[in-house]
Parts: sequence; C-alpha cells; structure tokens
Amino acid sequence: MDTLGNSDKIGSGAASSFTRLGIYTQHLLDRATPFISFRWLFNLLLLVLFFLRIFLIQGFYIIAYGLGIFLLNQFILFLTPKQDPSSLGMDEEEGDHGPRLPTRSTDEFRPFMRRLPEFKFWYTSFKALMISLVLTIFPIFDIPVFWPVLVIYFFTLFFLTMRQRIAHMIQYKYVPFTHGKVKYAGKNEGPPGGAPGIKISSY
Repeated sequence: MDTLGNSDKIGSGAASSFTRLGIYTQHLLDRATPFISFRWLFNLLLLVLFFLRIFLIQGFYIIAYGLGIFLLNQFILFLTPKQDPSSLGMDEEEGDHGPRLPTRSTDEFRPFMRRLPEFKFWYTSFKALMISLVLTIFPIFDIPVFWPVLVIYFFTLFFLTMRQRIAHMIQYKYVPFTHGKVKYAGKNEGPPGGAPGIKISSY
C-alpha cells in the first residue's frame, strides 16, 4: 500500500511539474509575441548554427533535407490565404457570405488572413530547428546519402512550388502581405476643390 501511495505522489508531482512548465512556457511565448524581428533573428541564428554544424560534421544530410522540406511547407502555408479564392465561385453558389480578399481599390480594406499565422509559423519553425539540432547529437540519425541529389531535389521542389504559388497570386490578384490600413483625414486636410474629410491615405 505504501508503494502505491508513493507512486501516486510521484505521478501527481510529475503532472504538477509539467503543468507549471507549460504555464511558464506559455508566459514566455506571450511575452515574445510583440518582438517579431527578434524572434525571427533568433530563428535565423539557429538555422546558421544548424548548417554550420552540418558543414563541420559532414553528415546528417537527411536531417537537413527533412528540415528544409518542413520549413518550405510551413512557408507555403504562411503565403496561402485562409480562404482559397479559387473556391469563391462555389461558395457564392451555396450562399456563403464569408470574408473575401479585396481585389479592387474600391473594396473595403481587409488584412490578409493567412492559413498559417505568423506566430505559429515562427513557433513551428523554432521547434523544428531545435529538434533538428538535437538530432545531430545522435549518430544513429546520420544516414549516409548522396547529398547533391537531395540539394537538387530540394531546389527543384522549391522552384516548382513557388512558381505555382506566384501564379495563384497573379491569377486571383492578391499579395500575401498587408501594406497598411486606409484612414480618413480630418475635414481641414481634404484635397483642394474636394469635399472635406474624405482624403484617403495609407500607413
């Protein structure tokens, strides 16, 4: 009975520790959210360290290839709108009146809504980089491959994927970045000869 009681205490203590760790991690993530530049610079530093380690060890090419494919997939999701414009015709026939991408200058301003938000893109990239660095510690993951083939295949996949994504942007006339919000000036800032209060600018 004492053994069972001690096991329950150990289990509850471990669960409590994981809960506190999760809360602390979420607190750090919340505090890091506004610092976009610093977050991405840190990821860039991790990426440089990873490739430097790959270069010095001359191994773990399959890990580098897997990391590249994963980051490419996340980047494509980052550039993809949350609602695919190619499905708008079907949605209109079904009576769906969800948010639309503005395609004309007279359309109402709407920020670009991504399928993968910026913070999630950064966080998944951060975790992938950290895991990749840890995997390079274990020789079992150093699978011998002919790395030039992986490099050629990766850049071919990158070129074809990006060409398809750019063609999609051109076809449906959208840019995956929000340049600024339309604002209205005061009544004394209107254009000469025009009605006051309707001067439009962007920031």
